[in-house]
Amino acid sequence: MKKLYVAAVVYLILGLSAGVFYREFTRVFDGAGGNTQLNTLHTHLMSLGVLFFLIALLLERSFRLSAHPNFTLWFWLHNIALFWTIGFMTANGIVHATGNGEAWTAMWSGLAGVGHILLTVSFALFFVILGKRVRIAGYRDAQAPEAA
Repeated sequence: MKKLYVAAVVYLILGLSAGVFYREFTRVFDGAGGNTQLNTLHTHLMSLGVLFFLIALLLERSFRLSAHPNFTLWFWLHNIALFWTIGFMTANGIVHATGNGEAWTAMWSGLAGVGHILLTVSFALFFVILGKRVRIAGYRDAQAPEAA
């Protein structure tokens, strides 16, 4: 449970920092970041990082997700995928905000897409883990004697 909480806090710090970075960085470049991916960093970090890990923390409390053998794999895959995606979003935003958008080639877009693929795999794995833990919890509840 602690690592889910720590992950949420780390993404909170990164998400808030991304909002400040966007505001200040684009101010230097006369607001050129409005049409770049810098303006979505804050939202991605807060939703895919903070909110998602807080929800996972609540689900851990109810269904003991960490008891599943693939939980650690999912945890690290999600973090790697999110860092990969955010890293490329940051690079893309900086390149475009500085007026060098032509430097962002199809190769860079393809590499950025790998992060989205990894996030998709991470979400699929998360729902497999959740589904198995929900079934186990339902089986336990069905076996428990009813209170009078």
